[in-house]
Amino acid sequence: MHQLIWVVIIGVIIGWLAGFLVGEGLGLIGNMVVGILGALIGSYLSSFLHVNIDGFWSALGMSVLGAVVLLVVLRLIRSK
Repeated sequence: MHQLIWVVIIGVIIGWLAGFLVGEGLGLIGNMVVGILGALIGSYLSSFLHVNIDGFWSALGMSVLGAVVLLVVLRLIRSK
């Protein structure tokens, strides 16, 4: 239960930061989903690019990168 709370808190922060960087947020719940999915996408990107994630800050950076990629893709889909 304790870890789930941290995942939600970090997901909100990552989603908010990605929304700020892209210039478009999706609200609290949307930002949570984007943050959590961004962490998964960032993990996939790091393994695909053979980038070694070692430590909190590099994992956070890859999560934000994954969330930004997700928001850009969502923006492209919504604009069509």
